[in-house]
Amino acid sequence: MNDLLELLARHGAAVVFLATLAARIGAPVPAVPFLIVAGGLSVGGQVSFVAVALAAVLGNILGDGVWFLAGRRWGYRVMRLLCRISLSADSCVKRSESILGRWGGLSLIAAKFVPGVSVVAPPMAGALGMSNRRFLAYETAAALIWTLGFLLVGRLFHAAINDVLAVLSNIGLGALAVLAVALIAFLAWRYHQRRMARRTDDIDHMAPDDLRAALGGAAPPVVVDVRTAQSRAIDARVIPGALHIEIRQLSDQLVLLSNGRPIVVFCDCPEDASAIAAARVLMAGGLPRVRVLAGGLDAWAAGEDKPLPAAPAAVWTT
Repeated sequence: MNDLLELLARHGAAVVFLATLAARIGAPVPAVPFLIVAGGLSVGGQVSFVAVALAAVLGNILGDGVWFLAGRRWGYRVMRLLCRISLSADSCVKRSESILGRWGGLSLIAAKFVPGVSVVAPPMAGALGMSNRRFLAYETAAALIWTLGFLLVGRLFHAAINDVLAVLSNIGLGALAVLAVALIAFLAWRYHQRRMARRTDDIDHMAPDDLRAALGGAAPPVVVDVRTAQSRAIDARVIPGALHIEIRQLSDQLVLLSNGRPIVVFCDCPEDASAIAAARVLMAGGLPRVRVLAGGLDAWAAGEDKPLPAAPAAVWTT
């Protein structure tokens, strides 16, 4: 622990910059504790408050700027990648879409303080066409608020921080072991939650080719696109004739869908997470003939050049 204090005292601005940059890129680096400790050390003049603040702001802008440009260049593919490697799966994109759709550019400020969203918001802003100048303005304001907030917390509670660091220094390896066990337990809990969310024993899936065949039959199914408006703005691909009903609106649209026709729901999310959740909402509302399009929009788009197969007789057995 003393080594950490010495490192911050000698290279405070550089350490804070690297930690902040890594955190903004998405690496599991705890930038906030570094910033708070640096704020505490600045009270005694061991580190420069101004230098550390500038370093943290620069790390924010560079890290988020990389994701913003990636979102501008590759759009929805970036969000799919981020959520595929996230323990929160599809929920991180949905939270980002909700914040960005409600607050616009101000969402970049709010996202700094929402776990799981801070990395996703910049590429989503880029994918939705936010201008470089507007992004830089909001990002700089967000970085300043985030940086100054935690630095001032460190300055305000510098005495308590020093006491905590002294205790941890005396405990030594024992403290690190406890922290490691706590981190492993947290990751295991989140992984278990994700595995439980993946369970689809109660959900029937339908292959894209089977859906194409059913759509060409005499009694085609109702196809429901459960993506949000922001997601559809980023990814303009569609399935012809699909209804656009977001998950939060499904309960209010049960009458519209209660016409006896089978229903197929789809999304463009990792592992069909949103579509599976939507199917459960529909089934809980008394609609038994519900399927999820296996592979979602990507699987559908991959087979768009295939000839329409003959409609199988048993596609819609219940």
